[in-house]
Amino acid sequence: MIKPLTVNLSYPSLDNIKEDKKTAFLLAGAYSGSHGELSAILQYFYHFLHFKRLGDENCAGVIMSIALAEMHHLEILGSLIMRLGIDPVFCTASTFCAEYYSAKNIRYSKDAKKMLIDDITAESVAIKDYEKLLDSIEDENVGAVISRIILDEQLHAKALKECFDRYNQ
Repeated sequence: MIKPLTVNLSYPSLDNIKEDKKTAFLLAGAYSGSHGELSAILQYFYHFLHFKRLGDENCAGVIMSIALAEMHHLEILGSLIMRLGIDPVFCTASTFCAEYYSAKNIRYSKDAKKMLIDDITAESVAIKDYEKLLDSIEDENVGAVISRIILDEQLHAKALKECFDRYNQ
């Protein structure tokens, strides 16, 4: 059974989160924006299927374990957004749902190296986006959750680079 690829550190509790709609709206992009967790899950699942087709069970397993971790991040962010006071609908971002989520930003590459490059790039963007969020968030409890998610994203980037390195040998 494939398990989520996460660092061995618990996630901060959401028990002390108070309503703060401004912060909730800031998190909307990480939740379901073009480079958010929902996009990551869909892209990883698509790439997982192609790595299985290519017969690369190792990279397929790594990618599925990352997808499972991203699903957990989506659940955490959705719960966090709800506690902060807005409905966690799948919108691109902003203060209202001007545009519902679309899978148009998924990288639909099929070549092994290209899929890995796309996934490594997506993790790098996610890390940078989360770091920008930390600069905008005033609530320490919310910041702690984001900081913890960043640790997983860094681990994902490392694991993907290891898969990529195997293709370059």
